[in-house]
Amino acid sequence: MKQMTKKKQKGIKIRVLFVLVCLITIFVSQFIPAQLHASSMEDLYMQKRHKMVQLIEDDVRQTSRYLDTENLEPRVLDAILKVPRHQFVSPDSLEQAYQNTPLPIGYGQTISQPYIVAVMTDLLKLSDNDKVLEIGTGSGYQAAVLSELVQQVYSIEIIEPLGKLSRQRFKQMGYKNITTKIADGYYGWKEHAPFDAIIVTAASSHIPHALIEQLKPGGKMMIPVGSNFMTQQLLLISKTHNGEIQTRQILPVRFVPLTGEH
Repeated sequence: MKQMTKKKQKGIKIRVLFVLVCLITIFVSQFIPAQLHASSMEDLYMQKRHKMVQLIEDDVRQTSRYLDTENLEPRVLDAILKVPRHQFVSPDSLEQAYQNTPLPIGYGQTISQPYIVAVMTDLLKLSDNDKVLEIGTGSGYQAAVLSELVQQVYSIEIIEPLGKLSRQRFKQMGYKNITTKIADGYYGWKEHAPFDAIIVTAASSHIPHALIEQLKPGGKMMIPVGSNFMTQQLLLISKTHNGEIQTRQILPVRFVPLTGEH
């Protein structure tokens, strides 16, 4: 009887082991292809980002007479390569995520053309320990690029649904040096001022005085100025160390208008 029991126990162990092997095989067969697929998709998106950067570099050379340079800083292009733009566009625009063009993100707003994002970022001449204010979070793409280059980004969005979506996106993607709020960016973010740099991603009819005040001496601001029905100009504003304001006109652009009651 004892021998029969041992045989039964051995048989049970073999069957259990067989079942475990089958379960592991099924799990591996499902998990590994999924991992391989995810890896291949990331490789594909990286290839698309490299191609997008090449298009940006081509556009920079073609507009060098406006920019006074034929090459952007390598660290700016590296930031563009790192940020997965496809995660900042709407599902309807996923196929166009790495085209060098603006795309709609809802609520009458757009994610800026990669070339414009790169140029505006480059002209700010950012440093690792800088604190930057962004007016117009939108989908969060520009803030994500900035976050790769500076110590802290403060970003303001006036459209509440967009502000909530971008805040959630930053959290999910692990961007810990971006702080956001839903408010009228025209008035800046006084409690965190002064800023080493300010970037405005919507066109204003004039340069908001509050933003000039919140710009640190020695700092720079990028802002498109002009109405929705006239040619807008991208301006580089520099505040000297003694507080004087210098303005340089960069190139004609097309941005959605800066909204708010002002």
